[in-house]
Amino acid sequence: MIETLLEKGRVLLLFDGMDEVLNQESNAVLREIRRFSDKYHKNRFVATCRTAAKKLTLRGFTDVEIAPFTSEQIRAFARKWFVAFTKTNTQHGQAQSIQFIHKLDLPENWQFRQLVITPLFLHLACWVFHGQEKFPTKRTDFYKQGLDLLLGKWDEARGVERDDVYRGFLLPQKLKLLSQIAAATFEGGQYFFEQRVIEQYISDYIRNLPEVAMEPEELQLESEAVLKAIEAQHGLLTERARGIFSFSYLAFQEYFTARKIVASHNLQALEQALAGLVSHITDPHWREIFLLTAAMLRSADGLVQLMKQHIDALVAQDPYLQEFLTWASQKSLTTPSPPQVASTRAFYLALARNPHIAPHFTLACTLDQGMLLDAVLDNLLLECAIDRSQDFAYAHACGDALSNILSIVLDAGLHKSLQQLQEQLPNPNQNQEKFQVWWQAHSSAWIEQLKMTIANYRNINHHWQFSQQQQQVLQRYYDANQLLLDCLNSNCEVTSAIRQEIEATLLLPQKELEDREWQ
Repeated sequence: MIETLLEKGRVLLLFDGMDEVLNQESNAVLREIRRFSDKYHKNRFVATCRTAAKKLTLRGFTDVEIAPFTSEQIRAFARKWFVAFTKTNTQHGQAQSIQFIHKLDLPENWQFRQLVITPLFLHLACWVFHGQEKFPTKRTDFYKQGLDLLLGKWDEARGVERDDVYRGFLLPQKLKLLSQIAAATFEGGQYFFEQRVIEQYISDYIRNLPEVAMEPEELQLESEAVLKAIEAQHGLLTERARGIFSFSYLAFQEYFTARKIVASHNLQALEQALAGLVSHITDPHWREIFLLTAAMLRSADGLVQLMKQHIDALVAQDPYLQEFLTWASQKSLTTPSPPQVASTRAFYLALARNPHIAPHFTLACTLDQGMLLDAVLDNLLLECAIDRSQDFAYAHACGDALSNILSIVLDAGLHKSLQQLQEQLPNPNQNQEKFQVWWQAHSSAWIEQLKMTIANYRNINHHWQFSQQQQQVLQRYYDANQLLLDCLNSNCEVTSAIRQEIEATLLLPQKELEDREWQ
């Protein structure tokens, strides 16, 4: 029957959660989907993943991004929620929803506006707000309060009778059990896990509870009952297929994993847990765990310092990458850091004017001739080196760009060298044909001279020849530094001295890091 339906094109087939496929299995899974969708091409197929997952490329599929709740949809949901949940009259419920939206729109609650674009988190946000008439300051506190509601009041609100063993679980015990399950499965890269595996985690937990003595057979039955109770009462664990479970939302698994790290029972255990976390710093699947852990720690100093050490070690043993970082560090010394406030103002005043012509940026360059000049010189080289640069229009554009650059160059030596290069160009306004003949004959040599001039005076446009492995290491190094900055810019507790030291030593080569330590 299934084969007949597929052949006739009567099937809608949904592949959900593609970003949760393990890295080592993703190519095989994508290959199989391509094969299947090609074979039964008359049918409709939908494959879903998180927006941030860029690895989902399927031939013949159209990329579509599901729109989040709009502001109007959020207001409509909240209006109906407060009327229905509070069991009051329509007028009172709507008044509460207006207050909810007003508080949600305050600048300090921007994090929650990002979360409430999905139905589940909007529901929890309404529930949290209903209890306190305000929002917590951290996303982790929102998760905690929302989960406290799910775990502590969900059954009460729905009138669910719990089984004997699970009835005795206090809220901290539920949180601890779920944290252990989440951490163990996430560490193993398991977003989906067999029922027997999760029941074993529950059995181990029950066995260690005080005053609980059970025979193995009884323990097995109770573990199964607890699993079913968690699924039925809270919806945190869901049976996706027969005997296959997962957390209903990946965000819950990530939060509970971070909670397991932070809830380490002593300082030594916490240090070990943080070291284990930092070992995953180049794995994009662990990004949320880092951000959540940093926010939950009483002091995130130790975590961000460990992250910094691990990041620097990624490139410490490669001499060529160290040379590259040294060059970048030397270039940064030629530019004021941080940029002068006046030069920043001058730059944005020029940017706001139309058209964007060089004379408008002269004042900004006079105050701080550095990154802006490097950017326009690099752009000039790109314009001259493109495939269509043999066309008259592109050659003419390169000459015009060089003229504009000359108007903002302050260095006398660089100005003279660029001017000499400009004088080599025939005047395109007098004889277009002569200009085009000259350009086709001499452009390669002229562009090489331009490259050498820029390299000599501005120390840019070096031909760094990275191997494929070095490119991958650099990308991991870059992404890890971005994660470190994201942690620092979150609501985590980091002392100002640690923060300043990390920001001052970002992207430095190993020798400069060691010199700073001695100093």
